[in-house]
Amino acid sequence: MSAAPQLTAAYSVCAAIAWGTSDFLGGYFSRRVNAFVFTAMFNLGGLILVGTVSAANHAVFPPARSVLWVLAGGIAGSAGVAVFFHALSRGSMGLIAPVAAVLGAAIPAIFSMFTEGVPSKIALAGFFFAAAGLWLITRSEDGGAPEGIGLAVIAGIGFACFYICVRQAGNGSALWFATLTRTGGLLITGAIVLLQGRLREITPSLVPRSVVTGGIDSLGTLLFVVASQSGRLDEAVVISSLYPAITVVLARFVLKEHFTRWKLIGLLAALAAVPMIAAG
Repeated sequence: MSAAPQLTAAYSVCAAIAWGTSDFLGGYFSRRVNAFVFTAMFNLGGLILVGTVSAANHAVFPPARSVLWVLAGGIAGSAGVAVFFHALSRGSMGLIAPVAAVLGAAIPAIFSMFTEGVPSKIALAGFFFAAAGLWLITRSEDGGAPEGIGLAVIAGIGFACFYICVRQAGNGSALWFATLTRTGGLLITGAIVLLQGRLREITPSLVPRSVVTGGIDSLGTLLFVVASQSGRLDEAVVISSLYPAITVVLARFVLKEHFTRWKLIGLLAALAAVPMIAAG
């Protein structure tokens, strides 16, 4: 068995843990501040972290083509994150996060199948388990759509664009890719904050919260880039997109959000998907 799928799965799982944690923190903290203000500071914190590490490690700066792709991905992804945090601040974390994840994973997975071919049957079964798991996690108990679900769809499209752009950027330095992602994100969110005249909303208490959240998210981005470069895009995206499982668990134990048997079954299905995709 090739080690590539296993490496891709390992990096992707770690990315999912980092992203799920940052999404929980971002959704919680952005309830008290404008989502674009928070995301701008979130990007600044991530940029400082990964930019410093990139410079200290003397990583080779990627070519212009890669830079443009990653900047585009950072802009799309960060816009998605800002909309996502706003959605989380309005609705249930246990419902909003998986909707964005399912759409964010489905589009790149289809793209990968067209550009890289259809994966193995075991991996396809893993994709099915992952999709089923995330659907069960999103399942509304009252049959209605939760508030913020439309924003979650928009966020998911932004995430999908980020995944595809990073893949199109090639195999440059993962550190610089993560740095450029944050640069693109800061450009778009910073511009929106300036145009809205919200600089005064950046308070001393906001800075450490957003910087820590952005640092954790940047770690997830770095791990995803490595996962994407070590194997197939669809495998990296589908496993990394299981991050709502982390968000849901944190929302359950920290915020005491309702946790039904369907969510538990969904989480178990998502966990079962990881080794299946890795075996493929």
